Formats: sequence, C-alpha cells, structure tokens
Amino acid sequence: MTQKLRLALIASTVLAAIPAFGAAMPQTQTAPAAAAIDPAPLLEPWPGPYGGVPPWQLVKPALFPPAFEASMATLRTEIHAIRDAKTKPSFETVIVPMQLAGDTMDRVQSMWGVYTSNLATKEVQAIDKEWSPKLTAFYDELFLDPKLFARVKGAYDSRASQKLDAQQLRLLERTYRSFVRRGAALTDAQRAEVTRLNQALATQFSDFSRRVLADEETWIVLDSEAQLAGLPDSFRASLKAAAEERNLPGKWAVVNTRSSVSPFLTNSTDRALREKVWRAFIGRGDNGDVNDTKAVIAEILKLRQQRAVLLGFKNHALYRMDDTMAETPANAMKLMLSVWPAARARVTQEVADMQALADKAGAGITIEPWDYRFYAEKVRKAKYDLDENEVKPYLELGNILQGAFYAAGRLYGLSFREVKDVPVFDPAVRTFEVTDSATGRNIGIFYFDGYARSGKRSGAWATRYRGQQELGGHRNTLASNNNNFVKGGAGEPTLISLDDATTLFHEFGHAIHSLLQNVTYPGLAGTPRDFVEYPSQVNENWLLTRDVLDKFAKHYKTGAPMPQALVDKIEKSSTFNQGFDTVEYLADAIVDMQLHDREVPVTDVAAFERDALKALDMPKEIALRHRLPQFNHLFSSDAYSAGYYSYLWSETMDADTWAAFEETGNVWDKATADRFRITLLSTGNETDRKLAYRAFRGRDPDVKALFKRRGFPVE
Repeated sequence: MTQKLRLALIASTVLAAIPAFGAAMPQTQTAPAAAAIDPAPLLEPWPGPYGGVPPWQLVKPALFPPAFEASMATLRTEIHAIRDAKTKPSFETVIVPMQLAGDTMDRVQSMWGVYTSNLATKEVQAIDKEWSPKLTAFYDELFLDPKLFARVKGAYDSRASQKLDAQQLRLLERTYRSFVRRGAALTDAQRAEVTRLNQALATQFSDFSRRVLADEETWIVLDSEAQLAGLPDSFRASLKAAAEERNLPGKWAVVNTRSSVSPFLTNSTDRALREKVWRAFIGRGDNGDVNDTKAVIAEILKLRQQRAVLLGFKNHALYRMDDTMAETPANAMKLMLSVWPAARARVTQEVADMQALADKAGAGITIEPWDYRFYAEKVRKAKYDLDENEVKPYLELGNILQGAFYAAGRLYGLSFREVKDVPVFDPAVRTFEVTDSATGRNIGIFYFDGYARSGKRSGAWATRYRGQQELGGHRNTLASNNNNFVKGGAGEPTLISLDDATTLFHEFGHAIHSLLQNVTYPGLAGTPRDFVEYPSQVNENWLLTRDVLDKFAKHYKTGAPMPQALVDKIEKSSTFNQGFDTVEYLADAIVDMQLHDREVPVTDVAAFERDALKALDMPKEIALRHRLPQFNHLFSSDAYSAGYYSYLWSETMDADTWAAFEETGNVWDKATADRFRITLLSTGNETDRKLAYRAFRGRDPDVKALFKRRGFPVE
C-alpha cells in the first residue's frame, strides 16, 4: 500500500499528511476526455539521480485525474492479490506484501499533496473537491473489505506460532488494531455508514481549506508612504513587491497571511491601520460571505461525532487519542491546565507593563489586541534595550538555513550540498543533496520552499515525498520544508525575524527526523501526533548557540557576526512575552479539546468559541492564534483535531531533553546527540515512544524544565 496508507493503518499520526480513510466506491471508468491525457509522468518510477526524483517539469494539474484512476486500479490489484491468496495468513503472506504494495499510488499522492498545499490554483481546488471524496471512498473499498480483514485477523490470531521478532509482532498487532479501529470488524451496514461519513468529511475538509485560502488571498492596499510609518525598509520593499505582483504599481500590499500581518502589527505606528489589518486577519473565514466556514465546521463536528460512536468511542477526542502518548483527553487537559494559570498571570504582568509605557508616552489608549505586538516591542526595548529591528539585519534567510545545516552536521553527521540537477515545482525552491559525512552515503534530498506565494497555504510545515525504506531494497528520503517568509524586494536580501528563524529551525527538525529514520518496516515509521512535534521543537534550541550565531548570524551589509552584547540581550529576554506566546497557543489547544471531548456536537461555532474563552478568562488583549473559522489544523483534515495539545506535550519532552544536553556542560555533546538519534530520532515507532523516552532520559519527562524555560514559577 502507499507510504501514507502504510503509516495511516498503524499510527494515528505521521510526519507526512495522511489522506482520510473513506468508503466503498463503485469502480469508475476514465472519462473519454481524460483518456487523451497521458499521466505517465505521475505513474512511472521517478527518473533522475539520487534514487529518482519527482519530475515536476512534466507535471500539470490535468494529469492527476487519470493518474488517480490508474493508480487506484494498480493498488486495487495489489491488495486484492493479498486478499485472495490461497496461502495461510501470516506475517509473511499478509503484512509484508501490504508493506510493499502501493508505490504507484504513493508517487501520485506525494505530488498531489504539493499541489494542494503549495500550488492550489482554482484548477487544483476544483480537482481536489471532486477527488477527495472519491479517493477516500477508494481507500475504504480496500481496507474495510471483510475478506482482507479476515486475512489480517488470521495472521494476528496465529501470531504466537509464527516466531516473530519484537518489531514484526508490533507491526502485526498495530495493523490488526488499526483495521478494527477503522471499522473493519463492523457489520456490512455499519461499514457502509462509516464510508458515507468519511466521504462526507473529505468533502467538507476540502471546502474548508478552499474558503480559508480564499480569504488569505485578499490584501489591504496602502496608498501612501505615510501609511508605512514605523515599518523597516526591508519590509516596505516586500510590501511593494507584493503590490506589484498584484498589479498595483506605486502602492503597497499587506497580504492577509501571518508572515505579512505579524511584522506589520509589530512595527506600524498607525494604530487605526493596525486595527484594520488585525481585524481582517482574525476575521478569515468569519465574514458571513461565501467563504464563511462556520457552517462547514458544524457539519464536520456532526460527522466526526457520528463516526466516533459508530466506531465504538464516546466522542471524537477519545477516538483520535486512542493511539497517542497522552492516551486520554483528561491527561492532555491535566497538562494544559497546569500551565494555564501561570501563563494567564504572566499576561496580566505583560499588559500592565505595556499600559504603563503607553500612559507614560501620553498615548491615551487602553491596550487592545492590535496593540500587543507593537507595545511588546517597546517594552522589550525599555527592559532589555533590545529592538527586533536591531536583530533582523543579522538574520538573512540563506545564512540561517546554512546555520541549520551546520548544526545538523555537527550533531548527527549530516552534510548538505546545494544541487541544480533536481527538478522543482517553483523556481524559488532550492534543493540539497544530503549525505552521511562519515561514509559519504547519500541519505536523500532536502527541498526548501521558503517564500509565500499565491495558492500556497499559510503557515509552515514539513513533509516528505519519499520515506526511508529497507524492506524490498533501500530507498533514500526526499524531505521538504515549506515556509511563508516574505521575500525581500528586488535586489534586497530576505531578512527574517527571530521568530521566523526559530520556525525555520523547527521545520528543519522535522526534516532531520525524516532523514535520520532507519526502520526496517515502513509501517513503523510514523509516530503518535503528540510525539511528532518533539524532534522539531528540540532542534529549535541550537539556533541561539554561540557557534551558530558566530558563523551564520552575520550582518547582511557588513558581514560582521552578531555582537555578543546583542546575543546577551536576546538571552536575557528569552522569557519575555512568554505569557502572550503561551496563552495565544494554549487557549487554542484547550478549546480544541473541549470542542471534541463532548458527545453532543457544537452547532453554534461562534457562541461556543466566545463562551469557551469566557470560561477560561481569556485575556481580552489576546486573540486565539487560530480562531476556529480559520483553524486549518482542525478542519482541513483530521490530523490535529483533538491533538493541538501535542505541541505542549512535545515541548515538555523538548525542554527536558535540552536540559539533558545542558547537564553535560556542552550542548553539542556528541554522546548525548548519538543517544538522542539512536534511541528517539531514527527508530520511528518501532517501540512505544514513552518507553523510548525513558530509555533516553532514564525517566519520564519533568514538566519543571518547561516552566523554567518559560520563566514561570516552579512549585
């Protein structure tokens, strides 16, 4: 089966996006119009160097429908051969061939994922709307098949007599459990209902994504230089470039995405304009127009609850957390609510500091959400003599990327060399050959898609086009990072904020996780959702090490490294604004869990969001990082639903892991890095992740490290 399906069948979350499982679907015939289109570039093994790479130069959206038809037919044949085999069901006759099936579908799905995330034109959106439910239905046609399940169950029931090793037994048990969890053991009528619900959800997910993207492709036009007051020159140039891209010569455009909005709110001295930009941003999906998402969300919640009950769970949260480290909503909420009071109290202090500064300046205002970033920077300057615009000249995007490469090389022996012989889907995408420095062995290719563009969803994410595999022959890894940095103006470098640089290191941590993977069975590559952010969050820690800053945080004009005095200021201010950062995220995670840990689905989304925040005593000066009407993590798929808490869960392990490095007296300690790599990064899900963490640290993670990092009182 496809890489995504191998992982989906035996883990609730993986590094790459997983298509939703759907329902039985009649076999379809390729339409006459599509028959003339040759989808071979999508179907054939990838040509070229490095074990083959996606031939982006040969691909266009129109190829995907016939490619879906052809790859479905191929996968159906492969799975039916396993289902209909006359051999006695066993690990070798059922599980191994399932692990090896689906290469063609895997290639098609990997490339389609790039189109829907990075190149979502109207044509792509239309294809996605049509094919998401069809593909979902196809997967259920195969994997809710009672005959196939009987083969899996037969292998599972005879496991004691097969003399399996620990990894084989784990894969067999998890595969069986996953089939049951997805409804394979239900009656015919129940399975049919599961398939109907899954198809309906796939349609709603696609619709939600389309609506949010439409609102993110709007912008606010600035007509005069007076409206640029307070904005750094480099950011002004990027806004001018955005306007020119939208055929607005002589103007500037603030695009309705975080990468454009955040620096505007941080720097603009025009308070009325800050409010206008902020309201447009937090209003995505919530404008009562054709792109309003609230009715879509209500339908998703209804369908999720119906499916959870059908599959034997009281609600969607329990269903989603059945295979996680936290295990239950109660455990996740316990962690979140242990952090919330300290974070809420810190916000009160931060707002008081900002209000005092505004009062002293005679601003005559009360701090509002559109003021928070602006006045936070003023407080930072007053308390620590640190101005973000003093830092940005040292954070040129290309240099910081090289810094991430350097850290990965020093810690894990990875070497990165930019190559030009790998096709890309956009001219701005950069590609790097990755090798093991000790052996010279090629590990794979790293794709870096750094810039915002029309048709690209907001935020930052990592994925992989091909995962490491040893079963059936070695395959290297094709990993990618996707960011939305605002490209510098013509002839200007792209300077990023410290938060942006942290995001780059974070996403690169996902890439490292993929590149270092070394498992025998690809079905044991995926990890629980509340583990998957852990390696990426650990990787953030090396950004501000002296070695990285000395070598790569160089002034874009003079080439001078970041002065120690500036580094000292950054370090001293490391816990600054942690109230805002924690509350903005944590409120989202709590609301997500409350939304899904209930048996009666929410119907009035706006009222629920309002009431939930009121019950939390959410500071009025802060909005959710992702309001429900635009919360792609929750409603563009099932991926992070009832799982947004995972960032905090992972950060608890991350803070404790960084403490392990610090305890050695050398954060580059090779022995600790080797133990981290061997025990946690390269093993996928070959062992229970809780046990793996204990093997690394000698105990469970200590939440005190998280409190210390954020500057909260430790009891």
